[in-house]
Amino acid sequence: MLAVALGMGALVRLQIHASEQKAAAPKTDYPLTTCVVSDEQLGKMGKPVEYHYKQPGKPERIIYFCCKMCIKDFEDAPEVYLRKLDAATARAERQQASNK
Repeated sequence: MLAVALGMGALVRLQIHASEQKAAAPKTDYPLTTCVVSDEQLGKMGKPVEYHYKQPGKPERIIYFCCKMCIKDFEDAPEVYLRKLDAATARAERQQASNK
């Protein structure tokens, strides 16, 4: 079990960019206004934390959290939170298409 966990850790590189030197405001095309983990309003607890999620063979994804504490929950089950983010992205795309 430990070997599997270590192997998975080697496959997925995660980088955290806490924005203490500069403000990290979610990009205007980011589909959520709330934290993907806690559902707290982004910016309500201070500057959102910008997180870069990388998987081999896939483009880097930027995810915003309300605070650093939510990162561990994300790392424990990224697939759960990525599904939530993907669903929000799909809704935003459908809404944008219907407005054309």
